[in-house]
Amino acid sequence: MFVLVEMVDTVRIPPWNFQRRLNEAIAEELNKKLANKVVYNVGLCICLYDITKLEDSYIFPGDGASHTKVHFRYVVFHPFLDEILVGKIKYCSQEGVHVTMGFFDDILIPPESLQQPAKFDEAEQVWLWEYETDEGAHDLYMDQGEEIRFRVTDEVFVDTSPTGPSTAPPAAASVEKKEAPYTLIVRTHFNVICQLKT
Repeated sequence: MFVLVEMVDTVRIPPWNFQRRLNEAIAEELNKKLANKVVYNVGLCICLYDITKLEDSYIFPGDGASHTKVHFRYVVFHPFLDEILVGKIKYCSQEGVHVTMGFFDDILIPPESLQQPAKFDEAEQVWLWEYETDEGAHDLYMDQGEEIRFRVTDEVFVDTSPTGPSTAPPAAASVEKKEAPYTLIVRTHFNVICQLKT
C-alpha cells in the first residue's frame, strides 16, 4: 500500500530561512511541495522519509535564494494490483460504489465488479446485492459509512497539468468536470458487509 520512491529535485531555500539547518529547511520545502499531491505515474505523496544526498548549493543572479539539488526518498500511497484493502463506503451512484480510506477518496467499484446479482436502488441511492437463500431472495444494502474489503484491479492516472488557453467559449469551459489525478478501480473481495433492511 505504501512504498518508498527515490526522487531528485532542486529545492529553493529563500534567504529568510538561511539561519535554519539546511536539512530542516529542505525537508520543510519538500513537504510543502509534495505532501498530499499526486505525482503522475507514481502515486499520492504522503511525507518525506529521508534525504540521501545533497549536492552543492548555488545562488543565481537576480535571486537571493539558494538552489540545492537533492536526492531523497518519499513515502507514497501506491497499492499494487491485486492488493486487498479495507475502506468505507463514501456514497453510491449509477457509476458504482465510491469508497474512501480516510486519506484517499478516489476509489471506485464499478457495477460489474460488485457481487452479483446487484442493482441500484434509485429511491435509496444505494447499491444492493440480491442474496439468494433457501427462504428466498434478500436485499443486502451497501450503505454509506459501512466497512468494505476490496481488491485493486486497475489504476488510472490523469495528467491534470495546465494545457494553456482553451479555444472553447468561456461558458463551455466552466462546465467541464474536474477529473481526479489518481483513481483506483477495484472490485469487492469476499463478502461486502451489507445490511438487510426490513
